[in-house]
Parts: sequence; structure tokens; C-alpha cells
Amino acid sequence: MIVSINPANGKELARYELHDDAFVDNALTAAANAQKAWRKVPVEERVGLLKNMAKALRSGKSRYAEMITREMGKPIAESEGEIEKCAYNCDFYAEHAANYLADEAVPSNATESVVEFDPLGVVLAIMPWNYPFWQFFRFAAPAFAAGNGAILKHANNVPECALAIQDIMKEAGCPEGLFATLIIDASKVAGIIADDRIAAVTLTGSTEVGAIVAAQAGKALKKQVLELGGSDPFIVLADADLEEAAKVAVKARYINVGQSCVNAKRFIVEESIADRFVELFLEGVAKLKIGDPMERDTNIGPMARENLMTGLHSQVERTLASGAVLKTGGKPIEGAGYYYPPTVLDNVKPDMVAFCEETFGPVAAIIRVKDADEAVRLANQTEFGLGSALWSTDLERARNLARDIDAGAVFINGMVASDPRYPFGGIKRSGYGRELGVYGIREFVNIKTVWVGPAK
Repeated sequence: MIVSINPANGKELARYELHDDAFVDNALTAAANAQKAWRKVPVEERVGLLKNMAKALRSGKSRYAEMITREMGKPIAESEGEIEKCAYNCDFYAEHAANYLADEAVPSNATESVVEFDPLGVVLAIMPWNYPFWQFFRFAAPAFAAGNGAILKHANNVPECALAIQDIMKEAGCPEGLFATLIIDASKVAGIIADDRIAAVTLTGSTEVGAIVAAQAGKALKKQVLELGGSDPFIVLADADLEEAAKVAVKARYINVGQSCVNAKRFIVEESIADRFVELFLEGVAKLKIGDPMERDTNIGPMARENLMTGLHSQVERTLASGAVLKTGGKPIEGAGYYYPPTVLDNVKPDMVAFCEETFGPVAAIIRVKDADEAVRLANQTEFGLGSALWSTDLERARNLARDIDAGAVFINGMVASDPRYPFGGIKRSGYGRELGVYGIREFVNIKTVWVGPAK
């Protein structure tokens, strides 16, 4: 039994029976059989499914956004934006998939040697709760366009969203059996990964879970894409536009109540402008409205689960005990729901918890440095390597510094965000593989060389 809880008030929403082994077995068989037919459909026809997925998402946007907010607490305006982004991603791959998957000619003495991109089969998608629709559709649009099938094992605190995705795929005209949502316990995942009907695995989640899934998939010699944790640096150099940097910094830290792998988490600021940056940052934080996530002007809703809130508070307390300075927030909000206020910790040092660990919630760590070289060094002083931001008006210098930052993405004078046009993913303990862009659609394909010699 899975119980869905509304994090805004801590009350039970619904209970869901787990799918039994027979259901899972039937789903895997159906997906494997459907994918064998789907792979033979020309990509120009397969993208029709993506167009229909976009239409289904937009037609139900209000309903699906309310599901997101109800199950995991995201402010409603952001939930609506998530659904629209899913639809845009489907439209993007509908437009570009045929080009991305087209055979590539290889110059040779042969008559027509090419590289082909064939689908792998059925991909198991293990998805998190923080963007319950986006994380799936980010993977699904290119995967289906490439000719694959998919099985979804979603986070157990968003079962309504997980089942809604099943309905969307049906409404979009997904071939029978090609996709299925499984409501199962995590203990069942290893067996599914090992099953011969599963060809590959994609996971977005914590580094700890990623290591487990990687070991399971590695044992079965199956392809994996892992998008894991992050402790993204937000570097502000002395020549930055401070007003704009501080304004964007507030959004970069507190969007989705700070519960994103690519939220900015460590704000590394040159000492000469640090006081002014912190002043501007605090002014922006003070304008954030905490409250009912169903209200359109709410910026900070509840955290998704009570244990996430208590864990975050422990990180704050341990950081303060090490000598950091509390500028605002710092304690759970009393009353119903799992609310934690926007919190700012100043004078954070590299040996403190808020620097060393990922803080998955509305807590910002301010780190003061003497110059750009120290800023980059501390930005890299982490086990993670997902995204990063760098603020400077000297663009040539910023481009040069960006090459020295260990991350899957560097956003200069902007906020890290995923976008269908650009590859997304990390290095180090933030995972491997890429989603989105041309590189994302080619993750779950067999890159096949076809060498054709002259006929004799």
C-alpha cells in the first residue's frame, strides 16, 4: 500500500494498492512486444505520438498542475510552468527527432558506409518526486521518438501523478503496451532491472540511490543514464552586475522550494562586494511569500515530506554550530504542513555541512573568497558536478574561467536550467550520460556502423 500525503497540511490524500508480480510480468511482456513493432514505424510517424502528448498535456494543464501541487507542494504557478515545459519538450523532439536520428554518411572507399541509430528496446525510468511530470517527459519524448518503449517506476509520494502520466500516454494514442506505470515497492526494482525484457535504465534521484541502481544495471551489463545530486556553485565576481545577480540568485536558490538538483546552493562571492550582494540577496528573500501552494502569489510552499524538512534543519543546525552566521530563517515554521522558511547562512566555510553536503531545500550558503581563482577552486571542491553559474561583465574572462569549472553546465550571467535544446547532465557523483538535445536522444540507441563494400 502506498499512501499519498498533502505536504501543505500533512493529511492523507489517498491510498494505492501495489501492483502484484503478475501485473508487472504482463507489463514487461506487453512493452517488449509493442516495442518490436514500434521500432519499425518510421521516425516521421513516431513523432506524431509526441505531438499528441503535447496536446494532452496542455489540455489537462490545470488538472495536472493541481496534482503536482497537491502531492508534493510545488507552488501552483510553477506547477503550471512544469506542464507547459513538458509539452514544449514534446514539440521540440517532434520537430527535430528525424534530423537527430538520420543516418550519418562516413567518407570511405566503400560505396555507402553509414552510422545508424537504432532503438535499444524497453527502458526502465526511475523518476523522482520534485518534478513529477517534467522528469518523465524529459526522458520519454526522445526515447519514444527513437523507437524505444518505457516502463515508469515513479517516486512513491507522487502516485497520483504517476497514474496520470499513464492516462496522458493513453490519450495521446500510445500503442497498447508500449508504456506502463508500475506502482511497486523499491525492493522490486532490482528484479526488473535484471529482467531480459528491459534493455536500459534511466534514473533521476539521489547519489545514494544512483549508486545502487548503477550497480544493479552494471551487473546486468545494461546501459544507464544517471542524473543525480548537485551542490551547484553560483559565483559572483567583483565586476558582476550585482543587482541582477542577486535577483537571479534568489530565484535560482528558492524555485521549487529549493528542491532541485540544479538549484544554486553555494553562493561564492568575492569579498570586496560580498556585503552588498548579501544585502541585495536578503532584500529579495524578504519579498518571497510563504503560504498555501495553491495560491497563485505563493513563492514558498511546503517541502515535499516531513523527513526532508527535519533533515534540512539538521544540516542548518550543524552548520551554525560550526560558526556560520544566520541571516534569516533557520527554523521550521510551526503549524500544519512541512514548511521551512527561506534561510540564508553567511560566512560558510569549506569544512561546514552546508558546503560539503547537498542542501535539498530553501537554504542558501554564502561563501566569501578573495578572488576569482579561489572562487573556482572552491566551486570545484565538491563531490558533485552538475550545474554552475558564473557572474561577470568581462565575458572573455568568464568564458576562460568556465573551462576550469567541473560541471556538466556553466551558465554565465544566468540561472542554471534544463532546456530541450541543450544537453543536460553531470560529472563526478552527479552522474553520467546526458538528457536533452541531440546527445540525449542518442543515449538509448545502438550507434551502429554499416559498412557496405562495392558489389562484385
